[in-house]
Amino acid sequence: MSSLIDRTSVARRRTPLNRSQIAGFWGAWAGWTLDGMDSFIYALVLTPALTELLPRSGYAATPANVGLAGSILFALFLVGWGLSFIWGPLADRFGRTKVLAGTIFTFAIFTGLAATSHNVWELAIYRFIAGVGIGGEWALAGTYVAESWPEDRRKMGAGYLQTGYYAGFFLAAALNYTIGVHFGWRAMFLTGAVPVVVAILVLLRVKESEKWQKAEARTVQTKPLREILGPTYRRRTWVACILLTIAIVGLWAGAVYEPSAVIQLATKAGMAKNDAIRTASLATGLLSIATILGCLALPPLAERIGRKKTLAIYFIGMAVAIVGSFGWAFYLPNGLAPFIAWLCVLGFFGGNFALFSLWLPEQFETRVRATAFAFCTSFGRFVGAGVNFLLGAAVLHMHTLGVPVALTALAFVVGLFVIPFAPETKGEVLPQ
Repeated sequence: MSSLIDRTSVARRRTPLNRSQIAGFWGAWAGWTLDGMDSFIYALVLTPALTELLPRSGYAATPANVGLAGSILFALFLVGWGLSFIWGPLADRFGRTKVLAGTIFTFAIFTGLAATSHNVWELAIYRFIAGVGIGGEWALAGTYVAESWPEDRRKMGAGYLQTGYYAGFFLAAALNYTIGVHFGWRAMFLTGAVPVVVAILVLLRVKESEKWQKAEARTVQTKPLREILGPTYRRRTWVACILLTIAIVGLWAGAVYEPSAVIQLATKAGMAKNDAIRTASLATGLLSIATILGCLALPPLAERIGRKKTLAIYFIGMAVAIVGSFGWAFYLPNGLAPFIAWLCVLGFFGGNFALFSLWLPEQFETRVRATAFAFCTSFGRFVGAGVNFLLGAAVLHMHTLGVPVALTALAFVVGLFVIPFAPETKGEVLPQ
């Protein structure tokens, strides 16, 4: 009884957030939400956009060509994400909030421009540059929240922040259910320009974290990229890169192909085109809600059993869910309902990304933190680009998307052997 009272009193004594910390969190969360919305808009409008643009580019809009072109465009998008590591050194040099606003401006403007595409090549260029902006937002938002929130609250702050990305999935699904169905894919891309307003608010209302200001004041010259690849940080940098690569390959394969898979299953079940699109939007909404729950469940679990064991549990869940959805339910005679049920499991364990928002800042000092975060996330996106290209080729060769996506579950099995090499930071404070 007394231990319960002690825990309750500790919870009540949590450091209160000041106005700047609250505004900063919501600015970062909103940017991350709209980042998620912009990035997932592409998955939702992939089929209708390419069906229109492929013939204008000299190619037949067959299901195989749509699948291959979609994978190539998504690979280019991931390459843009990979190049987003440039934002990290900029943030370590000039501050988190200014560069964070710059990432939001970039992905918002070029997502909006995608609505003007006349052919596949223009769409590819716009998505590539939008990817550069989208890729930088997570690293800077995660770094900012970790540094600005009090030590006793930053772990849950990481979980709260990560929910934004999947709230963006939900928002994209809601927009597709309403705007997309009635006004088409170009209108969906136009909604992606809205985050420009958030970027302006971030610039005007959010202050720099005190940790960065202090580190910047005492640092004369630093080469953060060289430092994170040097003797002190080399091992943890590369282990984090591998683990993030696995998370990106697995979740993105499932999330990107989920709408197309649901549309195929809904059409097979006899639904009309618009009803199939609405069903895909509803399935995406369920996937998003499940992922948000996974993000919120993760920080308390990581505090209780440690970062490494928590990630192992989530990786096992991802492997099982990918096989269950794309490897089994997708091929059932009436597989729509079982597939959507498995998507909820896939979504929950897809919350593993919240661990990296919590864990990466704990592994690096302030002067190199943004660079390390950006580098580790970007590395995985380069590899993810190659894997998605191979997936597209496999879909074209096998004439099905279920088995190729299901095979990405193997990446999480590999991840279980890599996790032991990562540092355990449970109970440690954020390095200065």
